[in-house]
Amino acid sequence: MKRERATYLFIVPGLLFFLLFAYLPLAGNVVAFQDYSPYWGIGGSEWVGLQNFAAMFNDPQFLRALTNTLVISFLQIVFAFPAPILLALLLNSLISERIKRVVQSIVYLPHFISWVIVIAIWQQVLGGAGPVAELFATIGIDGVNIMSDPETFKALVVSQVVWKDIGWGTIIFFAAITAIPNELYEAAAVDGAGSMRRTWHVTLPGLVPVITLLLILTIGNVLTVGFEQLLLQQPAVGSAAAEVLDTFVYYRGIAGGDWGLSTAAGLFKGVIGTILVIAANKFAKRLGTEGLF
Repeated sequence: MKRERATYLFIVPGLLFFLLFAYLPLAGNVVAFQDYSPYWGIGGSEWVGLQNFAAMFNDPQFLRALTNTLVISFLQIVFAFPAPILLALLLNSLISERIKRVVQSIVYLPHFISWVIVIAIWQQVLGGAGPVAELFATIGIDGVNIMSDPETFKALVVSQVVWKDIGWGTIIFFAAITAIPNELYEAAAVDGAGSMRRTWHVTLPGLVPVITLLLILTIGNVLTVGFEQLLLQQPAVGSAAAEVLDTFVYYRGIAGGDWGLSTAAGLFKGVIGTILVIAANKFAKRLGTEGLF
């Protein structure tokens, strides 16, 4: 380290970033055990022990937010997580490299669009004044507004996630596919394996380490389903359908001033996420993969 001290200086900016914005703020979790008041601060606020956690689990709004979070997260794991894998396999089956690059560029662009723009685009298309509503009106079905329907809102959220982030995930999986040695495909072809057999016995096993890594990280974020996306659409569908833990913390803490309970909810989410990451990593190792750590 002494010899390469000039090189280690490049680590300092990133290290300071995580120290200031990730690790030092962890000390603020003590608010979860206080009747916190910004006027008195952490040092002057009264300690209440686990009172905030007891109030949190007895709060119907929190339980509703937790249920919505788990349902949306489950749907995203089942439908949104495999979508980039399937698209990467489809692109890998294309012969033309030019078509691959064009398709990749098209599906990758929505990743750079903010959720504000994404929701606005979907509102223009699927809202009550959009072309979809007009199409239904022509066949005699009036008043169709998919963007404000609580019954289909969770499916709408998952569809938006797939549309926005499928390109980003595809790049990761497609890079993993290109790292698979061509000799394996050639050997499989010599043994008489067709394209489907090569995909099943060569490509998918080559993707297992990447899939395992991303799945563990996804499970760790099971209680985080997208703050901006849900916050922007909650007024249209109501809190019963769109209230999740992140929006609960925002409305109860920042907007409502109940700092102790909202911090307890955030701490609960972090602890559960940590436990899920450790458990998923151990489970992956028992299945014979390397896991995350």
